[in-house]
Amino acid sequence: MATKTANVTARVQPEIKKQAEAVLEKIGIPVSVLIDTLYRQIIMTGSVPYSLSVPKIPTLDSMSEEQFDAMMQKGYDEAKAGIGLPVDEAFDKIREVI
Repeated sequence: MATKTANVTARVQPEIKKQAEAVLEKIGIPVSVLIDTLYRQIIMTGSVPYSLSVPKIPTLDSMSEEQFDAMMQKGYDEAKAGIGLPVDEAFDKIREVI
């Protein structure tokens, strides 16, 4: 008789696991169903079913000194004018995206 299930073991950072499982719980998908679905997509497509590319975001290495100075000046001007978010709200927004 064929085995009906197999175990998958993976090591992840505890906070990443906690956050991901909270999202899955909100949408009602058990981790095992997500993993099974991922494996099925890999089989059907013959590849990983999402992009593994590094997003293009500006970094100091990719900017000229003038571009960096302009970015910093813009941030400074916005801070002086009171334009922005409290730090807790800013980090909450960042966490929503990650």
